[in-house]
Amino acid sequence: MTTMSVQGASSADVTGQIREAIQTGRYAPHQRLIEADISDQFGASRSAVRNALLTLSSEGLVERMPNKGARVRSVTIDEAVEIAEVRMGLEALCARKAAELVDDDEIASLRRLRADMFAAAESGNHLTYSELKNAVHQSVQQISRHHTAVLLLERLRAQSARHQFRLALHPGRGLDSVHEHAAIIDAVVARDPDAAESAMRVHLAGVIEVLRTLD
Repeated sequence: MTTMSVQGASSADVTGQIREAIQTGRYAPHQRLIEADISDQFGASRSAVRNALLTLSSEGLVERMPNKGARVRSVTIDEAVEIAEVRMGLEALCARKAAELVDDDEIASLRRLRADMFAAAESGNHLTYSELKNAVHQSVQQISRHHTAVLLLERLRAQSARHQFRLALHPGRGLDSVHEHAAIIDAVVARDPDAAESAMRVHLAGVIEVLRTLD
């Protein structure tokens, strides 16, 4: 994780750094978040750190404990399932909108993303594949031009990010996932809103099914 080297880092900078650390697992569930330590780490004022923790608390990533400060909130499997269920509705909407609005340049970009995703999956490069898989979702959301849905999805993704690694390791899930993401791309590229919405729902239903088996 990059440490901010300039004193006076903004609250937004610190918020993004802490959010990333939580999403990637560098800050573990239930880990204490001590303002003085974070201030030193990111070169930010205590006030900026305090505001960042308040923002992340409103996003559901941090929980405030009376007289004990803050810690990373642990998202249960049941919560992760609920988040995926909400994501299904929002991402299906984005997929439909993307199929309606996609332009030729975006189609070319999606086709490259599809090819890169299969190449990474076939080579067993799990880290690259995971990044490309996330890029499919982000690309579809961007193409949808639906700013409200995208904002809500970013918050939901942040809360459930820690479960994504476990999903990727589930037996057979990788092969299913690559074809599900390819189907989403194919439907958007074909400018078929019904197929795009359906493909996204099928994918998220698969995520929910696997989540329910984790614990």
